[in-house]
Amino acid sequence: MTLKKSIILIIIILLIDQISKVYIKTNFVLQESVDIFSWFEIIFVENDGMAWGTKISDFVTFISDRTAKVILTSFRIVAIFGIGYWLYDTTKKESSKILIIAIALIFAGALGNIIDSVFYGVLFDDSYNQVANFLPDAGGYDGLLHGKVVDMLHFPLFEVDLPKWFPFYGGKRFSFFDPVFNIADMAISTGFIMLIVFNKKAFSNK
Repeated sequence: MTLKKSIILIIIILLIDQISKVYIKTNFVLQESVDIFSWFEIIFVENDGMAWGTKISDFVTFISDRTAKVILTSFRIVAIFGIGYWLYDTTKKESSKILIIAIALIFAGALGNIIDSVFYGVLFDDSYNQVANFLPDAGGYDGLLHGKVVDMLHFPLFEVDLPKWFPFYGGKRFSFFDPVFNIADMAISTGFIMLIVFNKKAFSNK
């Protein structure tokens, strides 16, 4: 797996990710949904933080949400350079194909969400009770580094009423799988799963 092929893979994932996000952003109102199957729907949500909507300010309470957002976006930018070097180094050393593909997937997914975080606040107006416009005359909904990540894929595979004796969620209705995510998230998750499942093939004993 050469560096050129891994870059092509990254570009393909980025295009699919960004096209899907721009389409959702410019055709859906926030929280609008479309049922595809009983177990799959397209629903437009925006994520202002990390995975599961978590924010740094949830843990470090003396930091404002806006400061936490800048810190998170800046960390993502620094991290993408590290992942990029890791990808370059593995291809240069002609490491295993599985390792290179996994890193390329993680890089593409991380970069896809970084684009949202860095630029979407400037490129679009908000989606509250309206369909967002691309490059609106009045300006975007926020500044650089303050964009929100666009999510749209939801797979509520099944729902079940849990018995009252069930720990923590007893007596409540449980839905699996509740998180809403995007193509970039799928790429990152797939890359990490590959590293875990095919660990021995990805990493040599050395």
